Amino acid sequence: MTDRRNFIKTSVLASAAVLVNSCADDKPKVNKKVNKPIVLSTWKFGLNCNEVAWDVLENNGRALDAVEAGVKVCEADPNERSVGYGGRPDRDGRVTLDACIMDEMSNIGSIASLEFIKHPISVARAVMEKTPHVMLVGDGALQFALTQGFKKENLLVPDSEREWKEWLKNSEYKPIANIENHDTIGMIALDAQGNLSGACTTSGMAFKMHGRVGDSPIIGAGLYVDNEIGAATATGHGEEVIRIAGCHLVVELMRQGKSPQKACEEAVSRVVKLMKLRKKELKDIQVGFIALNKNGEVGSYCVQSGFNYAVYDATGNRLIDAGYHIKV
Repeated sequence: MTDRRNFIKTSVLASAAVLVNSCADDKPKVNKKVNKPIVLSTWKFGLNCNEVAWDVLENNGRALDAVEAGVKVCEADPNERSVGYGGRPDRDGRVTLDACIMDEMSNIGSIASLEFIKHPISVARAVMEKTPHVMLVGDGALQFALTQGFKKENLLVPDSEREWKEWLKNSEYKPIANIENHDTIGMIALDAQGNLSGACTTSGMAFKMHGRVGDSPIIGAGLYVDNEIGAATATGHGEEVIRIAGCHLVVELMRQGKSPQKACEEAVSRVVKLMKLRKKELKDIQVGFIALNKNGEVGSYCVQSGFNYAVYDATGNRLIDAGYHIKV
């Protein structure tokens, strides 16, 4: 009888141990050593933007300051034709800009359809810090920017004007999938204090309808930051990102325990599913996500090949080709 009792007791304890270990395996793995500071941004032009952001981060600066300073590099470059100064105009020949910014305390600021101001990201930060609102658009955004001392200037560079006039000959609106026609600089960072922030800025799709707004200035679509979990930003066809509240989805998937990579893959799968449901051609669009969690782990994924992103941490600054859904 004693042997039988001991056998039952041993079996119960063993089963309990297996159950505990099984439950433990279901919990997200936490790295003791956090990879910080770190900054990542969309597309090849993110390399130069990362350099400026890294200068802030390696001097114990705040992630918010790093992402603002970083994306301003792209905004000010007339040779980058999808962001800020030099951005391609809408079909009326007007350069309209969208941007948003978010810090570690869920403070947010956003502007949309802003004209004549070279650095919309800084206007978005001013909305965040100096108004009771989170988003200003159009003439109201411009009026606010001017009251804050921003300089009004012509953003339509000769090359963009020439392309617009050429486009007017046929006025055919068929955006191509990758960076050549439109795109965004999205940047997310984790600073030495372990805080996250993000920024996103764009001139939107070339030759869009005047007043069109994509995902870039929309918190939860083009950008989202949760300082407990991680951050994400998006690039590509904004209408498809908005449809799934893309970056909020990525962060929520990380909250559920998914890695940044798996979270980005799941978000892209949602885009793909809805495109198929609506009988739309996947080859006609691009959507890409980049994500960063509190451990400094990164991930990225996109609909089709062609998207890359830049990462800068203690090992240096490098460009990475994102994985993609459509396999040829």
